[in-house]
Amino acid sequence: MEKGDVSRAMTRRNAHAQGRHTIRDVAARAGVSASTVSRVLAGDYPVSAATRTRVMRAVRALDYVADARAKAVAGAGTPTLAFVLDDITGPSFALMAHGVEREATRLGHLCLVCSTEGDTEQQLAFVEMMRAQRAAAVILVGGAADTPEYRDSMTRIAESLRSVGSRLVLCGRPPLGHAAPVTVIEYDNEGGAQAVCAHLLARGHRRILLLAGKPGHSTSEGRARGYAEAHRTLGLDPDPALIVAGDFTRDSGYRRTRQALADGLEFTAVFATTDMVAAGALTALHEAGLDVPGDVSLAGYDDIPFARDLHPALTTVHVPYEELGRLAVRTALGSDPDGPYEHLLLGTHVVVRDSVRDLRASAGGADSGASGG
Repeated sequence: MEKGDVSRAMTRRNAHAQGRHTIRDVAARAGVSASTVSRVLAGDYPVSAATRTRVMRAVRALDYVADARAKAVAGAGTPTLAFVLDDITGPSFALMAHGVEREATRLGHLCLVCSTEGDTEQQLAFVEMMRAQRAAAVILVGGAADTPEYRDSMTRIAESLRSVGSRLVLCGRPPLGHAAPVTVIEYDNEGGAQAVCAHLLARGHRRILLLAGKPGHSTSEGRARGYAEAHRTLGLDPDPALIVAGDFTRDSGYRRTRQALADGLEFTAVFATTDMVAAGALTALHEAGLDVPGDVSLAGYDDIPFARDLHPALTTVHVPYEELGRLAVRTALGSDPDGPYEHLLLGTHVVVRDSVRDLRASAGGADSGASGG
């Protein structure tokens, strides 16, 4: 063995003795070259999805942190934080991303955004990349299924980030419990839904079509609970046939409303669990020759900017998405990575516009509304 080979072998043995793995260890485990591992971690050179997945699995298995990124600990370069979401095209997420980016810039941090489209492997790969770069914080956004698997996965991510001095922030996601080193920032999904449904019920509506989200999704479940609780408060039991699950998209709202009309469901109001769903429902109602709010009232959730520009302007629940993004950054950068669990809850409120009719103003109004047939 030549002198250089001996030196490199001793370096690897010393790293192992100190509990650290080298980039060559990662390469060997992934079955690729060390340069390929470097390219994957740097993110500055195209590699196949399969190769990236193999490399990032090896990184996680070996708990590898690239030495080249250690300069971030010493303050070299611009400190970074990461914002990870499923769909950056969603208006509410875009508002939150805007808040994150503006606050990060104000505090002298570079904000990196990753849109995963629901791909768990991509999310984990990006988190690992941010861990390798010693990002000050990783902010994960959007609802999720509150399962033991979810809690275990997020707890592992939180512990992994803490090991390099970073902090995990969950925005609008289920909390993990007090054992995890994580910051959770939520808004009151259930309270907002209960308030807007109470607004509809107080105006005489008794058959409210709920265009819900997917079962098991934390955001959807919270808003569905608010719908049910508003009815229970008045001693009412909503008709299960009026609860229709689907995606939080405009097209889903359109299709479900058309189907409800085709099925002959009778309702005087629609509660769409996002404003995008409400926009689709509004189009479907107009195409069916129904007036909003004359024939059917409509309420949404989120208060995204175009809600006020619909015709009629949409009654909805305001969520302070941009402030939520700002708060996520301030809280993350002000938290001790080794500090305790934190859980913050932001309030919501109903914004009353022109899309809800008061049925009490007309005799027999509670019997009117939409129906198929």
